[in-house]
Amino acid sequence: MRILSGRAAAAAVKKLAARSEAPRQLEPKVRRIVNDVRREGDKALRRYTERWDGLERNQTVRVSAGEIEKAWLSLEPQLKKALTQAARNIRQFCEWQMPSAWTRTRGGISLGQIVRPLESVGCYVPGGRYPLVSTLLMTVIPAQVAGVKEIRVVSPKPSPSVLAAAGMLGVSEFYRVGGAQAIAALAYGTRTIPRVAKIVGPGNAYVTAAKKLVSFDCAIDFLAGPTEAVILSDSGNAEFIAADLVAQSEHDPDTLAVFITTSGELAQTVAVEATRGARDNPIAREALRRRGAIMVAASRTQSREWVNALAPEHVTVDREDLPFIRNAGSVFVGDYSAQAAGDYASGPNHVLPTSGQARFRGGLGVLDFVKLITVQELSSGGLKRIATTVEVLAHSEGLDAHARSIRVRCNHA
Repeated sequence: MRILSGRAAAAAVKKLAARSEAPRQLEPKVRRIVNDVRREGDKALRRYTERWDGLERNQTVRVSAGEIEKAWLSLEPQLKKALTQAARNIRQFCEWQMPSAWTRTRGGISLGQIVRPLESVGCYVPGGRYPLVSTLLMTVIPAQVAGVKEIRVVSPKPSPSVLAAAGMLGVSEFYRVGGAQAIAALAYGTRTIPRVAKIVGPGNAYVTAAKKLVSFDCAIDFLAGPTEAVILSDSGNAEFIAADLVAQSEHDPDTLAVFITTSGELAQTVAVEATRGARDNPIAREALRRRGAIMVAASRTQSREWVNALAPEHVTVDREDLPFIRNAGSVFVGDYSAQAAGDYASGPNHVLPTSGQARFRGGLGVLDFVKLITVQELSSGGLKRIATTVEVLAHSEGLDAHARSIRVRCNHA
């Protein structure tokens, strides 16, 4: 890992803070795929899935209920137990996150909100280099807690463990498709896959580009890029810090792995530990070579400013730093809050904003699967209390009919 300080470190932070969320060079190719599926439906969906995801001619796109049930029943007991505990923790966190309906009344005006689930969602579960069974838990469980009735899971070449997790959660719609063609099918619908109101879940560059292209026709969570891990510490355990950087780096050679500190000595030790830790992991080793960096800041204040400028997906800090963190997908506090714990089983979601999107939103959660609908009920007296205000504002905008809709009621009260 490179160790940077002074102007070099500041320049690197500035460059990284401007990183983009989607590879634009893929958009023409992805647009063709999306348009083909939109026009041809299942014909194009199956053609692309056979070509890129290895769907066999005798396989159905939709996974049968029997196959899902068999996967769960045949799963090894230890993995069953782990999935069950992780699901329980994620569900509990989602239940804590669930917003409430409320009403407040004053002077003849009752105001409030009601909470309604989305009618349908599509959950994308990556199935490429690693079958991310944890992503199935992280996308399906908050939708279930929110009360979404139609949950459709898509995943290319789903592994037995992914199918088993679907069986454990009672998922009834599972499709063995992936890539841009799966996103297009969810967004526009085919005979096999009905369209959904929203698509959630991370994927490769083709998935990300497709989500961007369909986002005006179908809601999406956000555009997820390569994994990002930032750690801020002046006195943490070097072995722990390096282990987290290596762990997140094994996701993808494009992983961003950054350690920020004011201690030159700790910087050197972490660099040595990270090199040692990635020795037998070629993907992590490549990621640390390409996008790994250790930044030595001039002060703790500058360190915190750098973290907020990067707005990373994952960030680990010491407890005293937590009040100063404004931009992050998920924050891990202290030596024993391993980022991998959040990836699997602590409870908060691991589908998190990347590419600086943490500047304006946090990770996936129950709120992504519900609508907060405002409700207002005015009595005649309540309307009279604000009638003049509404009329004056309406006239100031030249919307005289708005003002009359108030006046006609007040005249009858």
